[in-house]
Amino acid sequence: MGEGPERGRVKIADMGFARLFNAPLKPLADLDPVVVTFWYRAPELLLGARHYTKAIDIWAIGCIFAELLTSEPIFHCRQEDIKTSNPYHHDQLDRIFNVMGFPLEKDWEDIRKMPEHGTLMKDFKRSSYVNCNLTKYMEKHKIKPEGKSFHLLQKLLTMDPTRRITSEQAMMDPYFLEEPKPTGDVFENFAIPYPKREFLTDDEEDKGASGAASKTMNDAASTHGQQPPAKRVRVMPPTSSTAASMVTTEYQHMHVQGQGGSQQMSFNSGSLTQTSSATSSAYQPRF
Repeated sequence: MGEGPERGRVKIADMGFARLFNAPLKPLADLDPVVVTFWYRAPELLLGARHYTKAIDIWAIGCIFAELLTSEPIFHCRQEDIKTSNPYHHDQLDRIFNVMGFPLEKDWEDIRKMPEHGTLMKDFKRSSYVNCNLTKYMEKHKIKPEGKSFHLLQKLLTMDPTRRITSEQAMMDPYFLEEPKPTGDVFENFAIPYPKREFLTDDEEDKGASGAASKTMNDAASTHGQQPPAKRVRVMPPTSSTAASMVTTEYQHMHVQGQGGSQQMSFNSGSLTQTSSATSSAYQPRF
């Protein structure tokens, strides 16, 4: 992400439930029937699919793409992702159907062949999701159905895995031909607008502009009994002029969080994106 051959490149990976990809594919029963992180798990997996196919990863990419467009997980399920031997999960399927609608047999011809189809029909009523579809969900997030981003998302989140777009087809989609076009460096040779940071505890003296905020955070911490001192970020002088306005804004934001008792130390992505967008149009979501 920083300076070097990988400058300006973001790669998303989660190896927690990763499995070897074999050709011919081994049945999941011989490996593990529960794969892929919960919210990104394809519907065929939740219905007991016996093989790990490329289409499963395409669904997960679609979930990430939707999250980039809306700034929230599209299939967020409140229940924890507990490791079990049974791939069927009622609550996660319910969340998918609330966004996508209940799959019709004409749209997913092989759904009857899924191992958990009987359980599905016993637990769910198609009429409960008659008003649910991806168009309505994305319109709530200001994504218009005529846009190229929506058309690509539809292809990535096709319920029938045999009809789901392939990675090769996705890379050739018209979405990637409109501005801003994909680039090897998301910063497009501009200075990277990240300030240097180091973590300090409230027991350490913080000089300069952080003095007043430090006192406020210490007072707040003292009202919570014997809790350990919260960490905060000291923002060092920026490495470029493009980061100057962001440093002040983010530094203040971190101390506001501290007054409320939060110990979260991540930067506010909205401010970062806004600052980046003023520098270059390449900061819009692309994967």
